[in-house]
Amino acid sequence: MKRKKSDKLWERALKVFPGGVNSPVRAFRSVGGNPVFVGSGKGSFIKDTDGNTYLDFLSSWGPLILGHAEPRVVRAIRSAAKDGSTFGATTRAEVELGELILNNLPFAERIRFVNSGTEAVMTALRMARGLTGRQMVIKFEGCYHGHNDALLARAGSGLLTAAGNIAEASSPGVPEEIVRNTLVLPLDDAAAFDAALKTYGDKIACVIIEPVPANAGLLLQRRAFIEHILNSARARKILVIFDEVISGFRLGFTGYSGRENLIPDIMTYGKIIGGGLPVGAIAGRAEIMNCLAPQGPVYQAGTLSGNPLAMAAGYAALKQLAHKNGEIYARLNKLATTLRQLFMAEIDPLFAAREWRIQLVQDASLFWFSFRKAGNLETVRNVTAIEAFSGKIYAQIFHAMLKHGIYLAPSAYEVGFLNAAMRKHDIEYFIATLKKIIGKLPAKIKDFA
Repeated sequence: MKRKKSDKLWERALKVFPGGVNSPVRAFRSVGGNPVFVGSGKGSFIKDTDGNTYLDFLSSWGPLILGHAEPRVVRAIRSAAKDGSTFGATTRAEVELGELILNNLPFAERIRFVNSGTEAVMTALRMARGLTGRQMVIKFEGCYHGHNDALLARAGSGLLTAAGNIAEASSPGVPEEIVRNTLVLPLDDAAAFDAALKTYGDKIACVIIEPVPANAGLLLQRRAFIEHILNSARARKILVIFDEVISGFRLGFTGYSGRENLIPDIMTYGKIIGGGLPVGAIAGRAEIMNCLAPQGPVYQAGTLSGNPLAMAAGYAALKQLAHKNGEIYARLNKLATTLRQLFMAEIDPLFAAREWRIQLVQDASLFWFSFRKAGNLETVRNVTAIEAFSGKIYAQIFHAMLKHGIYLAPSAYEVGFLNAAMRKHDIEYFIATLKKIIGKLPAKIKDFA
């Protein structure tokens, strides 16, 4: 594939942006090489500035569940743009999208639109602290909640105790006094959670978790663990926040919360509800949501919140997702089943004589390649269980797939997304290509550079 134009753009970008990018995950640092510069997308494909076409399993990190440039979404954006891009005032479009969402989320009574998942989470934490009068927050190692200071934290290296660990900032510029009230716990560890509640219970405002952690691998949690968090927190009047920025409207219209009938106090959403444009949201019961200004004392504002272009795009996308009792979700689940069946039939047998293997981890239209040592059948539910050699193998697979016209996330720790524009033959090509690539890779882990 030609890369001349992308490489020249990369040289220019390095002189304009820190690290050449406006978001670190785009820089290809995890896999090596220069990033591809995308020029357009249609359906399940993207095309770069050199004219190369790729079958896209990134879907803009999830929001394009209908595929690129979906006709009804494009028409909605064009129509809205003719009337104006922003007003800083209330519009019909935001009311219609809010009604559409709440009419299909029986466990939510109010919603507030913001501009990103990060902003939604930041607001949810402020709400929890305002409602409870407490300061501490529990988060889980391996769950990402955007780049707001309070949650840009990790547990101290090797210092997790049964009661958890007061966090250290994971980025310079995040003051100690901000993360001092953040308690980081391991996923899939009810005993650590119970110990934390016993030690700090009367100081904890909320627990926040991705019920389907999908930012450090796809770390599928046991339903019993999520249920235990809900029940134990509520017994101590601690609010529970589900970060469904990725899982919301992707595992079904009602996300994880509705599918499992495990309802938190506050849900945060993003990505899909903008139809490809920047949107985030906080939703929950009226008694909780009404703490937000101007109804209540907890302040939150945004000039572009409820932006008419994003509202129009979101309405056009979500109306299709809600149509005909989940017809699109049924199609996505069928594609997911095809992926799983072909992987078992074509890919699993390739590892009979290898020191390593790939475990396909899936939840609906989300998937992830978990690299394991041969014979290890354990499901990865915690970041500490991810094999150290994963990145080296994935980098080779990533670049080989790219050369064959398949675009994956440029990191071994990010998930893949199916979209409704894909067809069975796309999944077949994906598996056939992966099979060809694995066949040329070393059998021994030490042989990966």
